[in-house]
Amino acid sequence: MKIALKLALASLLSISAAAGAFAQEFTKGVVNKVDAKGQKVTIKHEDLKNLDMPAMTMVFRVKDAAILEQLKEGNSIEFVAERVDGKLTVTQVK
Repeated sequence: MKIALKLALASLLSISAAAGAFAQEFTKGVVNKVDAKGQKVTIKHEDLKNLDMPAMTMVFRVKDAAILEQLKEGNSIEFVAERVDGKLTVTQVK
């Protein structure tokens, strides 16, 4: 019984660690346009694995306006995109 409990706990910890790492996966892209007024950015990106999306160019909202200050047209970036309130949103940039 103790072994089964330990195995279940180890499995749960592995799954939660993998889910956390998966949510923070950075994707490479190139900034095509920055819309500070609309708080949006257009990015030509590689596959967004966490969102199950192929490579394409698309418009994202930004989680925080400070993110826009880091972005310039033509810059190569790595970013995290997630669904926030049903909208595709850039939540981190490096």
